[in-house]
Amino acid sequence: MIIDRAEVIVTSPDRNFVTLKLTTDEGHTGLGDATLNGRELAVVAYLQDHVVPLLLGRDAHRVEDTWQFLYRSAYWRRGPVTMAAIAAVDTALWDIKGKAAGMPVYQLLGGACRSGLLAYGHASGKDNEELFDSIRSHQEQGYKAIRVQTGVPGLKSIYGIASNATYEAMEGVRYDHEPAQRGALPNEEDWDTRSYLRHVPTVFEAVRNEFGPELPLLHDAHHRLTPIQAAKLGKSLEPFDLFWLEDVSPAENQEALRLVRQHTTTPLAIGEIFNTVWDYQQIIREQLIDYVRSAVTHTGGISHLKKVLDYASQYQIKSGMHGPTDISPVGMAAAMHLGLSIHNFGIQEYMQHGAKTDQVFQQSFTWEGGYLHPGDRPGLGVELDTDEAGKYPYVQAYLPYNRLADGTVHDW
Repeated sequence: MIIDRAEVIVTSPDRNFVTLKLTTDEGHTGLGDATLNGRELAVVAYLQDHVVPLLLGRDAHRVEDTWQFLYRSAYWRRGPVTMAAIAAVDTALWDIKGKAAGMPVYQLLGGACRSGLLAYGHASGKDNEELFDSIRSHQEQGYKAIRVQTGVPGLKSIYGIASNATYEAMEGVRYDHEPAQRGALPNEEDWDTRSYLRHVPTVFEAVRNEFGPELPLLHDAHHRLTPIQAAKLGKSLEPFDLFWLEDVSPAENQEALRLVRQHTTTPLAIGEIFNTVWDYQQIIREQLIDYVRSAVTHTGGISHLKKVLDYASQYQIKSGMHGPTDISPVGMAAAMHLGLSIHNFGIQEYMQHGAKTDQVFQQSFTWEGGYLHPGDRPGLGVELDTDEAGKYPYVQAYLPYNRLADGTVHDW
C-alpha cells in the first residue's frame, strides 16, 4: 500500500491548524495534526520541503520503520518542529492502517481498557463570582473534573482567564478557543509571583467551600515559579486536595522537581512542552511527577507517546495528555484512541472547539456524562472538509508573553 500523494493543509477557522493528508494508491486517506501554536508555518515548511518528498513511494503499512527513518535520517533530532512533523506522519499512517483494516485505531493498539475517558474542562474568572459561574457552567456541560484558573488582584491580564479584556476584543473569539492573538506582534501581559502565591490558596479555599470536597480540581502554574516557589504553592494547596498541580516550574530544569517533591504531596503534572521520551527519562525514573502531559501532536505521534506512557506505567505514573484547542480535532482523536487503549490512563484535557472548526473537521467522537470516546469508525474517525477548510486562510497569530513590574521578560 504505497503513499502516492501528500498534502499539507493550513486552515484558520477558530484558530490556525496544520494538517497532513496522506493518500495511498488504493485510495485510503490518513490525517495527522501538525499544529504548533504560534509557529505553525515552521512545521509547514519542514513538512513540505523536507518530509513530503521522503514519503512518496513508501509503504504506508510500515509505521514504525517510517518513524525511525524520519527521526534518525535527519541527524538534527528532537525539538517541537521536527517532532510535530513526525507526529503528523505517524498519526496519518495509523489512520490509514485503521481504515485499511476496517477498525478504529484503538483496536489496533490492543483494544479498549475502559468504556470512556474522564475529561476535565477549563473554568476561570477574574474574581470568585465569575469563577463560580464558570465552574457551574462546566458542570452543566457534563464535566466531572475542572481546572481552576483565577485572576490575581493588581494584575490586568494573565494566562487562563477567558474573560480578560485583551481577548474579548479579538473580534468575538473567546480565549478558550484561541489564546494566540491574531496580529503582527505578541500581546504583553503582566505578572507578580508574590501576589499570585498569596491569592491562589484563598481561591481554592472558596471553591472547596462552595462546591464541596468531591469535585476533582486542577490548576496550572504555567512554568512561572522557581523551585522553592513551586514547593510553597504545592504545600499551601494541600488542604484542598488537588487532582494535580501542573507545570509548577520550567520543565527544562528537571532536577528542580526533587526540591518540590521534598516539600509537598500535591500531585504534579509535567511535560506539555516535552517532545520525546528522553525528555522524561529522569523525572519518570525518579518518580518526580504523577502525570505525563505531552500531546500526541507534539511528541512524535501515537507510536512515540505510547512508548513514553509504557515507560511511565512502570512507575505508576499516568497519562494527562495535552488537549486544548491548539490541538486540532485530528490530534484530539489520536489522544482518545491512545488513552482508551493504555492501562495507565489518568485524565484527558478537553476544551471544546468552535463551530467553524467542527465544520472543517467532521468528527465521530462522543462526549457523554463527563467521558469522551473516539467512536468506532475505521481509523481515527475524523475527516477534513477541504472546501470548508479553504474558506479560512492562515492568519498570523502569536501567544502572549509576560513582563514583571520592572520590565523583565518572564515565563508565560
